[in-house]
Amino acid sequence: MSREVITFFAGVPTMWWGLLNALTDDVDVRRIADNLRIGISGGAALPVEIINRVEQRLGVTVLEGYGLSETSPVATFSDPRLPSRPGSIGVPIWGVELKLIRPDWTEVTGAGEVGEIAIRGHNVMKGYYNRPEATAEAIRDGWFRTGDLARRDEDGFYSIVDRAKDLIIRGGFNVYPREVEEVLHIHPAVSLAAVIGVPHHSHGEEIKAFVIPEKDAALTADELVAWGREQMASYKYPRIVEIVSSLPMTGSGKILKRRLA
Repeated sequence: MSREVITFFAGVPTMWWGLLNALTDDVDVRRIADNLRIGISGGAALPVEIINRVEQRLGVTVLEGYGLSETSPVATFSDPRLPSRPGSIGVPIWGVELKLIRPDWTEVTGAGEVGEIAIRGHNVMKGYYNRPEATAEAIRDGWFRTGDLARRDEDGFYSIVDRAKDLIIRGGFNVYPREVEEVLHIHPAVSLAAVIGVPHHSHGEEIKAFVIPEKDAALTADELVAWGREQMASYKYPRIVEIVSSLPMTGSGKILKRRLA
């Protein structure tokens, strides 16, 4: 980035995390920051703490967008002309409609309520090749249901909550892994975290966190469990923490939670 005078950087969240970790003492961070004008993230939700750290180190606000392969692929984006809203995926792009729905396809209209994102527009695929049943399940009246849960604020900006299939139900309470991850990233010794649900004999599921600590940080699982108990509701904090040196990722850098499970 320094040598090639990079002005635009786009990547998935783990690429931004990797960039922050690469800004060691021997790097001319000021030169990179002076050149960088636009930062974009997509592919998965970017932790707000990483957004804040990028802004502190590089002086640029990371703009988030959202979409899927089935939506060609962008459906929403954060307008750079508007004030930044860290954690938001922005608003629908030109020609695209979004709404939030319940499992029965009825619409969720209240601000701040959680619903599944449904998308309609010229960008939506015609269907899954030779899979008419899967197509009928995913598309109704031109609306494509994504499997992603989100909230919409009073101004119409959307924020991803989590994948519907990643929802953890612990003792009858719904726990969204991303919300737990956001809190864990606030801990000064946590570099990257991924949260999943694991089977439990009485609660149905228990919350487990895989954590990569900051370099040279003396962090133990018991310490993080105790800290989480103070920061989160009693049903939300992870009772199980595993300290790891890496997380399984796809070729594009997305964390493979199914491998963790």
